[in-house]
Amino acid sequence: MQLERLLQKHGFGTRKGCRSLICQERVGVNGAICDDPFADVDTDGLIFTVDGVEWPFCEHASLLLHKPGGYECSRKPQHHPSVLELLPLPLRERGVQPVGRLDEDTTGLLLITDDGQLNHVLTSAKRKVPKVYLATTKHPLDAAQIEQLLAGVELHDDPEPVAAAGAEIVEPQLLRLTITEGKYHQVKRMVAAVGNRVEALHRERIGELTLPADLKPGEWRWLSTVDLEKLGYSR
Repeated sequence: MQLERLLQKHGFGTRKGCRSLICQERVGVNGAICDDPFADVDTDGLIFTVDGVEWPFCEHASLLLHKPGGYECSRKPQHHPSVLELLPLPLRERGVQPVGRLDEDTTGLLLITDDGQLNHVLTSAKRKVPKVYLATTKHPLDAAQIEQLLAGVELHDDPEPVAAAGAEIVEPQLLRLTITEGKYHQVKRMVAAVGNRVEALHRERIGELTLPADLKPGEWRWLSTVDLEKLGYSR
């Protein structure tokens, strides 16, 4: 792939702007500065740099973000900053978007991608990809509430009862809940349906992919091939 086209694909501006970056000797390919915009670059395992910052060549940008509270999962937020503002500008320019949505006050594992197929696989109701949440509740939990959640609860405007795929009491006021759907405010509504209330919500896992313990709120990393396999995804 021509170097200027590669930079454009990765969100570094127009073809003209990318050509200027290269001619200014601000771009490196596998450790060496390249000033030829038309150089044909082997993309297999490629690591390139722009102003000294390393970037891997990625046909699709797929990321894992530890979402902090106070951010909306939208490209056009209304009341709080977009979670996409936590990413470098080139990634935002690629048109990445959150896979599903977490409420502004919900924290934890959020996937972001420009891969439409991956987005579809993870959000399709037919796939039933499990999503695991930790919910801090206002009142202590009991066995009866767990039984109700597993059996199915009625949510307003839903014709059929909605059941959790898993529910367990971690601490008196900490619930681990697994769902396979993505209904609006689902966890909060399910907990409310059994007579309790969610005070704080954190997503810790999607499929078999768990939020890394060393990834701090607001930090992100690329999804690896192993990560994608844990999500049940392959091209």
